[in-house]
Amino acid sequence: MRGRPRWGYVGTGIVLVIASIVLLVAVLVADSSDDSGGTSAAEVETAALQDAGGPASTLVPTSTTTARDPVLGNGQPVTFAFGGDVHFEKAIRTRLDNDPSAVLAPVAPIFAAADVSMVNLETAITEGGTPVAKEFTFRAPATAFDALRLGNVDLATMANNHGIDYGPEGLADSVAAIDSSGYPVVGIGADANQAYGPWRTEVKGQRIAVFGASEVIDEFLRDDWMATDDKAGIASAYPEGLDRLLQAIEAERANADTIVVYLHYGREGETCPNDRQTVLSQKLLDAGADIVVGSHAHRLQGAGRKGDGFVAYGLGNFVFYNEKGAAGDSGVLRVTATGRQIDSYDWTPARIQNGVPTPLTGSAADAGVESWNALRDCTDLAA
Repeated sequence: MRGRPRWGYVGTGIVLVIASIVLLVAVLVADSSDDSGGTSAAEVETAALQDAGGPASTLVPTSTTTARDPVLGNGQPVTFAFGGDVHFEKAIRTRLDNDPSAVLAPVAPIFAAADVSMVNLETAITEGGTPVAKEFTFRAPATAFDALRLGNVDLATMANNHGIDYGPEGLADSVAAIDSSGYPVVGIGADANQAYGPWRTEVKGQRIAVFGASEVIDEFLRDDWMATDDKAGIASAYPEGLDRLLQAIEAERANADTIVVYLHYGREGETCPNDRQTVLSQKLLDAGADIVVGSHAHRLQGAGRKGDGFVAYGLGNFVFYNEKGAAGDSGVLRVTATGRQIDSYDWTPARIQNGVPTPLTGSAADAGVESWNALRDCTDLAA
């Protein structure tokens, strides 16, 4: 979340103190006079505030109570930016080791312009551990968090089918790296409370909560990888963990104006969502989520409105070594919401080059947006 200029709180406080003194004196004078023909309390208050820096309507209210609409929150729009799958393998690792700030440099300005930005960190954060017996295993050093920070990415989810690629030791290293770095990560943790818990922040007075979970874990690893009350792991959206995820979202609804869920789901290589994706997205929205975004297919999938909420089924690869053909189609999704109301969304198309997404320009960008919009045709989503 980008920093915001701070008001001059000290100066404002002095103004309010002076206003209070003037108001008190005026009230005392009014009380000592005959009621007939006197100045009303409202008139005295308005005059005192104007003397202190009026007009009264421009001053900061002294009450800490802010009226909240159940849909709009405090009425301020918040813009989110999302990228897809990120790892630091092969040439990307070399770039990370040489200069973490260079990894996301082409898209860093897009993330900087958003209020909250997020990606799927599809790797274990460890330099130890033992790779599990699967075809692809990814790991990266803790400097991966530096690359995300320097790229203006505010948080990541590690709930995916590579978050524990280096076994229990790698998982312990990942949890320790998250704790020591202070970098916000959802979907993984030392226990279920941490893994299924949201990241919370406040932007422009709007209360934001973000969850991460995965419906993609190799079947022979599912029990070992899923976080429980007394075991570290990731948040699962399989039936074994889905109730816990839905309950966490429902419980957060009363405390959040906008709820985001980043989900790892879908089938690799597919550009259309499967039935599990459509059903699961609806369950998340019904539980109280407002924005559901996903990844895993390594292909872009459609995005749009689903009832009052917003769903993006697949954001494709982002920082990734596979950039051939459709695997190299990438981009940044931006969604602006005022509380639960989805105001707008747009797509900045990119092409992965040397492992890094580079935004398209000119006619190529226009064609990229058109292709992305066409992906909605095989979904249950509306433009």
